[in-house]
Amino acid sequence: MLNPRYAFISACLKGEEPKTVTSEHIDKMMTAPNLQDALATIRETDIGSYLEELPVKTFDYLDECLWGYLAQRIRYVESFKFLPKEIPEVSRAYVVKYDVSNIKAALQGISGGKKPSMIPVGIIHNNALLDELSNAENVDDIIQLLIKCKLGDYVPALEQYKIDKSAKSKLIVEANLDGKYYKSMLNMARRIKDGSVLTQAFGLVIDLTNLQIALRAIIEGIGPDAAEFIIAGGYRITDKAIKELLPLKMTDIPARLEDTQYQDIANEVSTNYDKTKSITAVDEIIDKHKFRMLKEILSPRVLSPLVMAWYLILKEVEIRNLRLVLKAIIDGVPVQEIKNYLVL
Repeated sequence: MLNPRYAFISACLKGEEPKTVTSEHIDKMMTAPNLQDALATIRETDIGSYLEELPVKTFDYLDECLWGYLAQRIRYVESFKFLPKEIPEVSRAYVVKYDVSNIKAALQGISGGKKPSMIPVGIIHNNALLDELSNAENVDDIIQLLIKCKLGDYVPALEQYKIDKSAKSKLIVEANLDGKYYKSMLNMARRIKDGSVLTQAFGLVIDLTNLQIALRAIIEGIGPDAAEFIIAGGYRITDKAIKELLPLKMTDIPARLEDTQYQDIANEVSTNYDKTKSITAVDEIIDKHKFRMLKEILSPRVLSPLVMAWYLILKEVEIRNLRLVLKAIIDGVPVQEIKNYLVL
């Protein structure tokens, strides 16, 4: 039987997709002579109309506005009274990725002695404690704040950094935070309607994140040392299988991924790196394939909490692309130079 609540939210979120910034908009922005003209090319989009009303002059202000827009859209969806309870379950679990990012920034601020900038999205932000996080003087300050925000599950990941503040320990802590986040997302997915599909989607993200870690480590010549940074819970590649790739050469990786959907991706990275010798090829290629695969899995789904997962991913990519393009325009960098970094 058709659930009217899912029919309503599916219609709302799918109805917003045509109002997002597309590759055609990006092409027009690339030829714009200045910031105002670039923003004018996206005036008809939802985010474009939002930015048009703001006195955008510096990138820092613009950046804050873009993240503010994402937070606003999440609040807007969650404000509907006629909403299936699983929709906010998805969004509230998903946005913790920004809390994880902000925790990492706070750790960087502590080790570097410089106040970090924060992304104004997530549970900590919703509790009006983001300034307190950015002013944290030690790990205990962060831990107490996480407990206040009911993010205590992330505390054990920080305990190691209290004992060992080395650069490697910090990287392991960050990997543990990521691992906890993905574990929480997988647990949430198992509880909801169509959870098997969402579990597949996030398992795929873990696979590609691990492949990204492995390929970068191999290029940097530290392959086996990256074993501690691998995340458990992948969809097609176990963490053990990923660790077995670490001692190999880049050219050996595609053959070891035979019969998986990642073989062609590894081939593309290897070929591109061989031509450019740029490690950024790993991120550029994997990010694009990650978006493509998630789109194939999640975009067709309606009458399901998966519409919220896809909406969040779509809005994130929209903001990512705009941040890159608008930053290039403000800094006077030819936009064509950053085109490879865009996810279109």
